[in-house]
Amino acid sequence: MATLEWSDALSLDLPIMDDTHREFVELLATAQRAPDETLLASWQELLDHTTGHFGQEDRWMLATRFSSVNCHSMQHRVVLEVMREGAALAASGNPAALREMASELALWFPQHAQSMDAALALHLRREGYDPATGVVSSPSGHSEADHQLITGCGGQMCA
Repeated sequence: MATLEWSDALSLDLPIMDDTHREFVELLATAQRAPDETLLASWQELLDHTTGHFGQEDRWMLATRFSSVNCHSMQHRVVLEVMREGAALAASGNPAALREMASELALWFPQHAQSMDAALALHLRREGYDPATGVVSSPSGHSEADHQLITGCGGQMCA
């Protein structure tokens, strides 16, 4: 089973995002260590956190011109749906499926953080966006084209 531990490789130099990601890693580890009797409750706590975590990032993207249909937000929606399906499987007596899902989540998250979230963190810094307050401190200096919605993942490779 794949597990995940916090490391500097996951840090994106955006403290509020890093703190949320660190909490995600800790909650995932707690779920993976949970005995079958408490697995579903641990998973639900992870799911609740992840719903808020992804919602926060989605709000940041919308506030800084990312489209609500970009691939980053779409990946958030898909992962949440799969996590909900895992909870339903565990509730119906199949904790093994949920454990496999947790292992896959441990493999998926570093790639997501180091690509899509890293691009978002860079974008937020370039925009002068303060995620804690929602204030954009440097909106000037952009061309009219720069004010269009970003519909890719925010990185140059999928813009």
